[in-house]
Amino acid sequence: METFDLWPAGTMPHARNDGTDDKPTLTLFTPERPTRSAVVVLPGGGYGGHAPYEGDPISKWLAGLGIAGATCIYRVGTRGYRHPAPLADARQAIRTLRKRGYQRVGILGFSAGGHLASTAATLPGSPEERPDAAILIYPVITLEGPAAHGGSRDNLLGPGAPASLVRQLSTQNAVDRTTPATFLVHTVEDKAVPVENSLLFAEACARNGVPFAMQIYQQGPHGIGMGKPEFPETLGWPAACAAWLKVRGFGI
Repeated sequence: METFDLWPAGTMPHARNDGTDDKPTLTLFTPERPTRSAVVVLPGGGYGGHAPYEGDPISKWLAGLGIAGATCIYRVGTRGYRHPAPLADARQAIRTLRKRGYQRVGILGFSAGGHLASTAATLPGSPEERPDAAILIYPVITLEGPAAHGGSRDNLLGPGAPASLVRQLSTQNAVDRTTPATFLVHTVEDKAVPVENSLLFAEACARNGVPFAMQIYQQGPHGIGMGKPEFPETLGWPAACAAWLKVRGFGI
């Protein structure tokens, strides 16, 4: 395991001060054998924090699959960092892994981290900062309408954000043929981030010819992480995701 500052000194865009809470980090877990593939992991937290169980444990799991896992602690709205600061951090994490020699770099996010992963996968960017695959676990996708997660939207964009910006950052609207293959997970019973979020993104993928796979489970609340024993069907998504990643050349 190796933890380091995401941005070299003096290079961080949208910087506000030099406090340690304002320095995003990347924690890298590498497999026992050398690998050519890596995945950036973005914990959820409503753009207000980072859920620990959606960070390092996921990167360790990826390392066990033969894929380098890299937990990115990105800047959040409760520290005064709104869009595009979190997106800049996610893209820097991808670039950093490519500079370290990883040939295939994916991105995986939970909840608001899933929204951030989806912005990195869909919004225009240079080739070195676009992921080769996206894994979105009970993701926030839309920021408009009844399926939106208002807390994530307000932390990311600020209260009363312009409708045009809200629509732009509702990432189902940004999917096009260049969007990478995507794996989605959600539960129908999710009350915090409704399943419509994943369905909207999947529909956009289908409409644009983007390969995708989706695991939708009936039972289980928001925040199931790697799955919960009391909702046994949710325990199946990591194995399904591992198989999906292998087909796409990760961990080989």
